[in-house]
Amino acid sequence: MSWQPSMSWKNAQRRSEVIAQIRTFFLSKNVVEVETPLLASSTVTDVHLDAFATQYQYSPHSHCDQSSVLYAQTSPEFAMKRLLASGYGCCYQICKAFRHEQHGRFHNPEFTMLEWYRLGFDHLKLIEEVAELLQLTLGCSQVERITYQELFIRELNIDPLLTNKEQLMTIISDHNKLSDWLQIEECVDTLLQFVMAELIEPKIGKDVPCFVYNFPASQASLAKISYSDSSVAERFECYYKGIELANGFHELTDANQQQSRFQRDNEIRLQLGKPQQEIDQYFISALESGLPSCAGVALGIDRLVMLALSADSIDQVLTFPITNA
Repeated sequence: MSWQPSMSWKNAQRRSEVIAQIRTFFLSKNVVEVETPLLASSTVTDVHLDAFATQYQYSPHSHCDQSSVLYAQTSPEFAMKRLLASGYGCCYQICKAFRHEQHGRFHNPEFTMLEWYRLGFDHLKLIEEVAELLQLTLGCSQVERITYQELFIRELNIDPLLTNKEQLMTIISDHNKLSDWLQIEECVDTLLQFVMAELIEPKIGKDVPCFVYNFPASQASLAKISYSDSSVAERFECYYKGIELANGFHELTDANQQQSRFQRDNEIRLQLGKPQQEIDQYFISALESGLPSCAGVALGIDRLVMLALSADSIDQVLTFPITNA
């Protein structure tokens, strides 16, 4: 057992410099820094995310001898969109986020996230701004942009918008990645995500950041469906040197559609034996009041610092990871 930090003083100084660069970047663009709560009365319904929960005994909504559940936020997204719906302008936040996932080379259950929202932007314009930030912090002079569909065709010669389980299982088997759980998996999106993570991500973004955009509509999450092509969502992710760095959306503003997506998430969670989550009605009410047209992105600060320092593990850019927190 070691009581000492896993991040050196030299790395701590460099981390501080990167964060200062980020704040200077947004200051120059008149994007305002905000703060939102880390604890909230609800959490995400996302099938692939699990939140930490705690008990609060002083809630005005429960009896004095009862407790209510508060969730450590997996992202400040819902709260920041509530700010936008209330009349706030372009804003960003650097905050802690928490996800109940295994500690590993690129992930700590408690991590630092940069999230920002730009009024009047779509996902393509926001890609340009993310690329500009990476140029500042990482010295990347160029980036690659490619659609999700083009990427799968280029790397595996399959169209992800038209594929099926049989074709994906054949590809997985041909690459010796088949396992028991995959053989019984029926969800094409889950198989696509596996193929993306295992067979495609290791090949992209080796030399320059790779922005993959226009994901399948079934993987829209909180993104708009494209007006020009209903088979895709206006969503992007950025990959660089083996790291998934950022996830951004041209944000969905339709409250009814968002409610339906959350309900669908809960149906899938039930099928998987996971607990259903109460839908965040504060967020839905904010959408009903009118979320302005905007695009937003979440970027992992710890992973960004890893890239800036050429670090091999996230532990090298954290003072105390979960292993000795």
